Amino acid sequence: MRSKVITWSVLAVLVLGVVPLFVSDTFVLRILTEAIMWIGLAITFDVLAGYTGYLNFGHGAFFGIGAYTTAIMMVRANWPFTTALLAAALVTAICALVAGIPTLRLRGAYFAIATWALSLAIQQLALILTITGGPDGMRLPPFLDPVYFFYLMLGVVSATFFLLWYLLERAPFGLKLKAIREDELGAQSLGLNPTRLKIQAFVLSAIPTGILGGIYAYWITFIDPASTLSDLVSDQALVMVVFGGMGTLIGPVIGALLIFSFKTIFWAYLSNFQLLYLIILGAVIALSVVFLPNGLWGTIRNRKNRRGGPKKNQESLSRDAEADKKSETKSALAAELKACTQKDGVK
Repeated sequence: MRSKVITWSVLAVLVLGVVPLFVSDTFVLRILTEAIMWIGLAITFDVLAGYTGYLNFGHGAFFGIGAYTTAIMMVRANWPFTTALLAAALVTAICALVAGIPTLRLRGAYFAIATWALSLAIQQLALILTITGGPDGMRLPPFLDPVYFFYLMLGVVSATFFLLWYLLERAPFGLKLKAIREDELGAQSLGLNPTRLKIQAFVLSAIPTGILGGIYAYWITFIDPASTLSDLVSDQALVMVVFGGMGTLIGPVIGALLIFSFKTIFWAYLSNFQLLYLIILGAVIALSVVFLPNGLWGTIRNRKNRRGGPKKNQESLSRDAEADKKSETKSALAAELKACTQKDGVK
């Protein structure tokens, strides 16, 4: 299954790579570029939410930090875009580290509320500081080349996807995060340091998000707190991950494509009903939790695994499968973590 996912992912990237050779319509390229951006935001959100079990409602803040850092460096300091983007990645990493040290000692709803408050605080700072342009925002020097931004966004998101795939699905790091998600105290008893690992995951999810924010700022040429630091960035990423399937990288990709397609069609024909869009997003989360607890990709994968098995009562089968899955997951995690601990001396 893993090799097939990588094969299909590489094929998808190659197909997207040749799209500008056959499509010259600026509008189409713009839609594809934004869709790719949302895929990146969804998979980075899933690092903490799906693999570690911590809902980060401050995810959009790192997108805004990257956007504003890029804009400030380019407009105030006259830095070139590439250097400004590197600065955005560094500043985002530092902010994630500073914010993660206190907040990741919290759990559950307390962590979610803390990150939400952090997002609001950064948004208020952007509104009152002169260097950010306040509520008027900032205008960046225009660079009108849709093909350039398409390839840049595709390159960054593709690199992020394959890096996260290796770290979370192949390397011991992903196994440790899953252990924290399943049983944090149990993971600690095996010799792991949950706080340190969560901070690492926090920074890992923040850096690509900040880079995407920087690219977005230069691409759009205008940013303000409402467009880059609003709760809608985190909320939409959450919906994409929950609907597609948490704890997988394919699920958020599917969720991002479907939700973004719906969003594009909705704003094209019902742009005057902004409140309705938020209501629909909330309904999608509620319905997904009730009817698709494993997300769309998780449900498809579970049905595929059950196909051809003995016929049982569906409700009983679901309970047994869920119990077996939890038991097997914890046993496998414990065994593999002990092996990793003995091998590399994990603390």
